[in-house]
Amino acid sequence: MNDALFHAYEAIRNFLELGGNVLVIIAFTLFVMWVLIFERFLYFSFNHSGYVKSVLDQWEAREERKSWNAHQIRDAMVSRVYLQANAWLPIIKSLVALCPLLGLLGTVTGMISVFDVMAVSGTGNARSMAAGVAQATVPTMAGMVAALSGVFASTVLDGLADSSVERVRESLTFDH
Repeated sequence: MNDALFHAYEAIRNFLELGGNVLVIIAFTLFVMWVLIFERFLYFSFNHSGYVKSVLDQWEAREERKSWNAHQIRDAMVSRVYLQANAWLPIIKSLVALCPLLGLLGTVTGMISVFDVMAVSGTGNARSMAAGVAQATVPTMAGMVAALSGVFASTVLDGLADSSVERVRESLTFDH
């Protein structure tokens, strides 16, 4: 068990060294993004239905639902459900968009190190330039993979939020 953990630690450490400091920033961004994504999935799994039920019960308890005031109260209730359902989603989307940009930052810093090696040792030392090329390409790949994982999750969360708000909007009727 300890040997497997040590090998996993070594693989992660070698990968981070291969990509440079930008990989650490991408890893931190990915961690924050997935913490927020899990929080949203947990919210929709355990809390959201209770919140929607309390809003629907509050609306059903109203005796009068046809006046201008009742319409404004209904709109406010739908807006609160919208805000609850869409909490953290703009930040998740921003982090998804940030990951490829951080990958491009890694590309630029890696290419700068390649040019530094070329300036110092000339173009004949391919081994020295290989480290810079790896530092340029690995963060790009990591940023793209991080963004793709976040795109799928944020799309699912968007669908959950939109359908939930629409169900609440349709359930708050004016029938009595």
